[in-house]
Formats: sequence, C-alpha cells, structure tokens
Amino acid sequence: MSGTMETIGFIGIGNMGSPMALNLSKAGFPVVVYDVNTAKAVKFAADNGVSAASGLADLGARCSIVVTMLPDGHVVRKVMLGAADDGLAAHLKPGALVIDMSSADPIGTRELGGMLKGKSIDLIDAPVSGGVARAHDGTLTIMVGGDEPAAIERAKPVLAGMGKQIFETGPLGSGHAMKALNNYVAAAGFAAASEALIVGERFGLDQGIMVDIMRTSTGRNFATDVTLKPHVVEGAFASGFALALLAKDVKIAADLAEGLSLDMPLARTTSKMWLTARDDLEQGVDNTAAYKAWKARASR
Repeated sequence: MSGTMETIGFIGIGNMGSPMALNLSKAGFPVVVYDVNTAKAVKFAADNGVSAASGLADLGARCSIVVTMLPDGHVVRKVMLGAADDGLAAHLKPGALVIDMSSADPIGTRELGGMLKGKSIDLIDAPVSGGVARAHDGTLTIMVGGDEPAAIERAKPVLAGMGKQIFETGPLGSGHAMKALNNYVAAAGFAAASEALIVGERFGLDQGIMVDIMRTSTGRNFATDVTLKPHVVEGAFASGFALALLAKDVKIAADLAEGLSLDMPLARTTSKMWLTARDDLEQGVDNTAAYKAWKARASR
C-alpha cells in the first residue's frame, strides 16, 4: 500500500511535529524528516523507522508533498525561498504541494502562495488545534485554506493521518486566520480565568474548588477543563505550548481585526496581556506561566 502513496517531507520535528510525522508514517506514508537541529531529525528518524534528509535540497528531490510545522510564517518563508531564492522551493519539482501547518499571518500566507504558484508549486494552509496530546493521538482539529480544490483533495489523505476533524475554511490564508482567532478565544478564556483565580485567592477562596465550580458552571472553557488544575493550581506550567507562540497567535488575530478596520477592544487588550507576560518572563516558558506574570503585576 505504501508504494502507491506519495513521499512526505516533514519539516519541523518539535513538540507537535514529532508525533505528527510519526502518525504519517504509521498511516503508511513514506516520510522524510528535516529540522534545523540536524541531530534531532537524525535521532527521530533512527528511532521511528523513517528517513532523515541531509538538507533541503535532498528533501526537495525526494518528496512530492511537504508539510511544514514551524514557529511562524517568517520561518516558513525563509525555508521555502531562502535568502536569494535558494530555499526548498528551488529544489521541488513542478506540481509539488506544500502544506503549511504552522501558525502564521494569513496575509503573509497569501503572498507566499503567489510566489510559490509562480514556481508551479501549490500551497495550502492547514494549521491545527488540540495540543500535544491530540497530536500524539492523531486526533487534531485541522483548518484548511486553499485556492485550488484539487490541491486540497490531494492533501486530505495526508491530513487524515494526523487529524480527526478536518474543516475547509475557504481560500488560502483562511486556515491561518481561523487558527489565530480560535487561539485568541482560548487565550482570552485563560486570561479571564487566571484573573478570577488571582482575585479569588486574595479573597480567601480555594483555587482548586474555584476551578471545579467553573468547569461545571457558566464560566466553563478550555482553560477550566484542561489547563488550570494541573498547570496553574498544581504548578506544573507544562502544557507543551510556548507562551511566545500563543502571544504571537493572539497578536495575529488582533492585527487581522485592525487590518480589516474593525474596532475590537477585547482583542487588543488580550494581545497586550499576553505580550506583556511574554516580555516579563524568561524565554521559552509554557503559555500557562503567563499566570505568574499577571499575578506579579496584580500585586504591584
């Protein structure tokens, strides 16, 4: 069966990318991995029975479909185009398909799509939601944007190897817009719940009981159901998604609203809260650690 399946190049072997690439292999796809950390990619390949590319030129020569799972759209563009049009796109064959599963600025995605189209390469954006746990389970929610229906149909078997719910959101960039807006809603919920815990603790309420009440009441959201108890109340602060990445996503949502000439004060305020928390804390901390920054500021 695998002999009839297209070879998938997977770029970005991080907390999310590693299980996603592994699930593609389990689904029967030949997988070639690449990461800027060459040792990580080589080890992942050896541990999981897939192949590691020696570089972008090698990956481009071997793969007809490429999945990117990178920190942001700027990194995706650098990988694709390089410093002087010497990136991956220069090594892909005409007719190749790039599936960008990173979180990125939707306007930048549309611009990159136009550049790749000039090289006879199709681009779709297919960011994910569900976190590390669902990346491992292969049950991610995937939001797909693209201008070419045939490219989306071609991508669907690949996406089905990593996700359970696949939504077509519209033209190129719409997946990235939806991902940013979804993460804005999640971030606003976490921020509101965090402030409630800070106030409640100062008043004398037990934070564990507060979470139990909120998760069975009208204040229920993803934060109350999943992250607050283990990562804030119990102090793990290790959900697997970096604070800087979530702050970036919320800013994309706020900037999108501004770019559309929409006055969205909550989006602006939420973005400012997350950017401030990012700047207050050390680099690389988990997004749930934002609670620490907000608590410290609340007592000033």
